[in-house]
Amino acid sequence: MGIQTRRDVRKGRRPGFDIRRTAFGFAFLALLVCGAGLAVRTALRSAERHPVVAVACVVVLVAGTVALLRMRRSRRAAARAAEAAVGTAYEVVDAALEEAPEAETAPAPVPPPVDYAAMDPYAFEEAVAALCRRDGCLDAEVVGGAGDLGADVVATTPDGRRLVVQCKRYTCDNKVGSQDLQRFGGTCYAVHEAEVALVVSTGEFTEPALEYAEQCGIVCVGPDELTAWSEGAAAPPWYAGAAVQPAEG
Repeated sequence: MGIQTRRDVRKGRRPGFDIRRTAFGFAFLALLVCGAGLAVRTALRSAERHPVVAVACVVVLVAGTVALLRMRRSRRAAARAAEAAVGTAYEVVDAALEEAPEAETAPAPVPPPVDYAAMDPYAFEEAVAALCRRDGCLDAEVVGGAGDLGADVVATTPDGRRLVVQCKRYTCDNKVGSQDLQRFGGTCYAVHEAEVALVVSTGEFTEPALEYAEQCGIVCVGPDELTAWSEGAAAPPWYAGAAVQPAEG
């Protein structure tokens, strides 16, 4: 006959009522309620003595809340626009291929290029993240904002490396300089623990910037490389690693 172990005996028992824990819980709840009541009472008295300050505080709080909601709404709209811009080009090709007869040997239509330079910075970051997800970085997400320390998009490449991307939505006459690369180089590895570091820009790179990037192992993706990547004419930059031609001047 088997002997029931102590563990088996305790397994079927329910934990007993602990009056000390219960009393402590009620005491803690009472302190919270009293503290909240005291805070509300103090705020009401302060409002009666200084109504202008109280109104100003309320206005600032409401304005901050509205600004935060608008910012979140803007980022969501930018994300949807970026996803649509990247996906529309391929939908055009798919629709054309479905309508074309199989017997015809005509070349497939080229998808219209995406005008990344016309996007705002938030939409550009979302578009780059969408490209990363399209090419296998399924967890790519936008993390740019105040205090991002140079990382706008982070992801994991299909072969398991940590990818950190900085996005530069520059105009054609605004080049990415060596100082931009130095700031990114100082954080992408030490802070963000990047195994692949990219700088994707709608503007050109100066020669000193490219020299610094080559020394630090940062891959620079300029306008031509971005277009080739977007259209599928080039491998994703975390595989290609091809250098960008320096801008003149």
